[in-house]
Amino acid sequence: MQQRQLPKQLMIEVEKCLIALLSSESDGTKIAASQAISAMCEHSGSKEFFNHQGIPQLIQLLKSDNEEVREAAALALANLTTCNPANANAAAEADAIDPLINTLSSKRDGAIANAATVLTNMATQEALRGSIQSRDVMGALLAPLRSANTVVQSKAALAVAATACDAEARAELRNSGGLEPLVELLRSKNDEVRRHASWAMTVCASDELMATELCRLGALDILEEINLSVSRKNKFSEAAYNKLLNNNLSLKYSQTGYLSSSNIIGDGFYDYGRINPGTKLLPLKDLCLQEPNDIRAILLVNSKSSDVSPPPSTEDKSSDIGYGRSISSSSSLRRASKEKTSAGVGSPTEEKSEPTSGRNTALSKGTTKEKGLRKGRGKKEEEKVKEEEELITVPKWAGEGSPEKEWYPPFDPDFCVYVYEVTKSILPINSIKEQIEALAKYVAEKMGGTIPKDKLQDFSWELHISELKFQLKSNVIPIGHIKKGIFYHRALLFKALADKIGIGCSLIRGEYGRAWNEVKLMNKSQKGVIGGLPPPEVYLVDLMFHPGGLIKLKSREADLYRFL
Repeated sequence: MQQRQLPKQLMIEVEKCLIALLSSESDGTKIAASQAISAMCEHSGSKEFFNHQGIPQLIQLLKSDNEEVREAAALALANLTTCNPANANAAAEADAIDPLINTLSSKRDGAIANAATVLTNMATQEALRGSIQSRDVMGALLAPLRSANTVVQSKAALAVAATACDAEARAELRNSGGLEPLVELLRSKNDEVRRHASWAMTVCASDELMATELCRLGALDILEEINLSVSRKNKFSEAAYNKLLNNNLSLKYSQTGYLSSSNIIGDGFYDYGRINPGTKLLPLKDLCLQEPNDIRAILLVNSKSSDVSPPPSTEDKSSDIGYGRSISSSSSLRRASKEKTSAGVGSPTEEKSEPTSGRNTALSKGTTKEKGLRKGRGKKEEEKVKEEEELITVPKWAGEGSPEKEWYPPFDPDFCVYVYEVTKSILPINSIKEQIEALAKYVAEKMGGTIPKDKLQDFSWELHISELKFQLKSNVIPIGHIKKGIFYHRALLFKALADKIGIGCSLIRGEYGRAWNEVKLMNKSQKGVIGGLPPPEVYLVDLMFHPGGLIKLKSREADLYRFL
């Protein structure tokens, strides 16, 4: 019995001796004691012992002027806190966060790597993570991310993955310039660096803003290249790639031609069409600024108004579709009014170009006011008219007006009406199947109605789209403007509206302008295993030939809809 207890007793004596040596005046002794503690961390009993008596002393050594002492202390703390939340808490209680963050700027790579490891271990606990984030840890990790040492790079990337778990921390990382070196680590030839950088990328791509910025920096292209390599790809690189796409649905749909029921289309989504791997997808703003040409029309989904000026009067609401921003001064409106007045009746081109924007209505009102002023209105009345002119919102496409004003995607009032109507009339329906059927009929009605298969060639949707591009002076067409749509127009509108009212459906792009929606429904007539339900059946939603019809996916009729 005594022989079994002896090693444990000796271990306790050794642990006490090491704690005493940490207070030695000799730096060499402190280093040796710290290294011994690191080695003893293989035993769970030692980790528990140092929780109360060793961690505070090691944290004091992090403040030493001797870089080697700091490195040895950081190594001991890294081993003590790995897979041990109690020790991580003890380190936080002993005020370890500030010394650890200061150690990230050490001249020794080992000290930096070990400090990053301790912070990572602590950040696994939400309460501690908040304390770490409040100490500007993202700025402190910037230099380690740019280190030439692969161990430091790996540990720094892992620390980013552990601490960038909320939007505020990710914004801090972006503002401090940490995304660029993180993206560069994806190019590393070191497997662990690539793996940890991919993990950090997965965490950082948790919101659309960050995902868009990472794509701009080339992260998606690098990850795509990595995943094509059998030797370089890993589970984290695949997860990071999918996460970036899932937070940039416009790019995902253009690249893969598929959106699942969990990919919810939001305001600002646009369908550019299919793009080849490696091809850059231009931002929506750049596409809106382009002059109309012969490329395929870009479909935009946006129900968010960009109008930040006071609301127009009731009589103006019917003509205002909110494509731009308010005029900053009445002089610009007067200038436009004079041009319209001097020209007399507008040219046919001008009249056709903007019938839906309401610009002619707004300018004609301005012209009337100018004529009234020329007839000798009083000063007070002139000032009143001037104020009114400043409040008038002239609908504009992107790029018009003052360049310093924030750009907004074109507003789609028709789509807003669609959302309101389906929310009011279809959402209350209790049956999912009936909801889908009703929504399909609604979409078909808004896009030109039922089209018999033998009349499909006579459906002049191309001319309609060309006219819209000419009228709007842009390749970008809000989906609500389209009144004659075929497969891919209708499928996008169905998906966008279904997402608004909570109907789960996918969107799949086919060849030659085909696209369709798939939904899953339970077949109550089938019996599943005892105590369970049968798997749901997949149906294709008919939006063209028999709107509202649900076609079993594995059927000849579904193949005809998709491919012929």
